[in-house]
Amino acid sequence: MKARIHVTLKNGVLDPQGKAIGHALAALGFAGVNDVRQGKFIEIDLTETDAKKAEANVKAMCQKLLANTVIENYSVEIVG
Repeated sequence: MKARIHVTLKNGVLDPQGKAIGHALAALGFAGVNDVRQGKFIEIDLTETDAKKAEANVKAMCQKLLANTVIENYSVEIVG
């Protein structure tokens, strides 16, 4: 199984890297970009065969290491 994790900053948290990307896009001539928020994508190959157990384990990983839950949200997708 694979776990796909998307980690993004919570609304209201400043995103200086997203702002820099937005300014760079504008400088390159890309019009119509109102806001840019950047995040992380993590893919983990798991040996677990039970999807519910895999999801619980990956959520624990996110809580303990992969996401800073004070300022970040995360979503987990288990692919069999």
